Amino acid sequence: MNETAFKNVKSLPSSHLLGTGTPMCAGCGGLEALHEIYDVLGEKSVFVNAAGCMTLLAVYPFTPFRGSWLYTAMASAPAGAQGIRDALDILKQKGEIEEEEDLQVVTLTGDGAAYGMGLSATSGVIERNLDFLYICYDNEGYGNTGQQYSGATPHGAKTATSLGLSGFAGYKKPLFDIWAAHRPAYVATVIGAEPLDLARKIEKAKSLKGPRLIIALSPCPTGWDFDPKESVNIGKLAVKSGVWPLKEYVDGQVVHTKLPTRRLPVVRYLETQGRFRHLFEPERQEGLLKEIQQRVDEYWAAVTC
Repeated sequence: MNETAFKNVKSLPSSHLLGTGTPMCAGCGGLEALHEIYDVLGEKSVFVNAAGCMTLLAVYPFTPFRGSWLYTAMASAPAGAQGIRDALDILKQKGEIEEEEDLQVVTLTGDGAAYGMGLSATSGVIERNLDFLYICYDNEGYGNTGQQYSGATPHGAKTATSLGLSGFAGYKKPLFDIWAAHRPAYVATVIGAEPLDLARKIEKAKSLKGPRLIIALSPCPTGWDFDPKESVNIGKLAVKSGVWPLKEYVDGQVVHTKLPTRRLPVVRYLETQGRFRHLFEPERQEGLLKEIQQRVDEYWAAVTC
C-alpha cells in the first residue's frame, strides 16, 4: 500500500456503529467483548482483521468500525500489522501526519489464527518488538466454518471433528504462557461477562508500547450449543468455576485479577453446554469429569497471586 492510499483509508465510509446491522450470531461472546474493547480504544485505531467470525461484520465497502479496518488472510494479520505500523512511523518521520493523527494498530483474530495458523508470524513480530495490540476472541474452535477443533479447544469437548464418545482428546494450548515466554509488554485474559475487569485491562494495554495481547474467552451459542440468552451466565460460570482464570502479565510478573475463593464445581459450567452433553448422558463419564476438575484444581493450587 503506498502512502497516498494509506492516508485515504481514514476517509473511507465507515460511519456505522460497531455491530449495527451485521450478520453475527445472537449471544456472541466475542462480539460482546469487542463492543466493550472498542468503547475503550475508540476510533483512533486501525483493526487488522484476520479471516474468521468477525470478518462477517464488514460488508464492502463499509466496515463496522468508526476508524480504519483491513482484512487479511488467517495467518497474516501480524504481518499486516507490521506493515501498517511501519507505514505510520514513516509518515510521521516525513512530517506527512502529525502525532495526533497516529493510530493504534490492533490485530483482531479468532483462536484458529491466534493459537495456530498465525502463531509463527506472531512470534516474529513479538521478537521485533512491534508496537501493536493483539485481540483474540477465543470461542475454542474454528467457529466460522462449523466449529472444528482448534488449538484452543478444551479437553472433552465435542466438535465437528471430535465426535468420539470422549470428545476432543487433546488439551487447550497455553497461549498466555507462550506469549509471556516472549517477554512482551503485556498479556491479559478477559471475558465480556466481567466488563470492569476487561475495561481496566484494555486501558492498561492502551497506555503501553510494544507487543500486547488480550485473550477474550468468547462463549459461542452455535459452536458450544446453548441458548443465546445464557451467554453472559456461561461467561460468569467460566470464571467462578476457575475454568477461565482472569490474569495479566506485566513487568515479568503474572497477577490474577479475580480470585474465585469459593470455586464452583466445574460440572456447573460444563452442563450448560451441548458440546459437553456426552459427559453426562446417556451415562455419566465420571473418570473424564474428574480429570477435568483435577486439572482446574491443580492450576489454582499453584497460584500464589
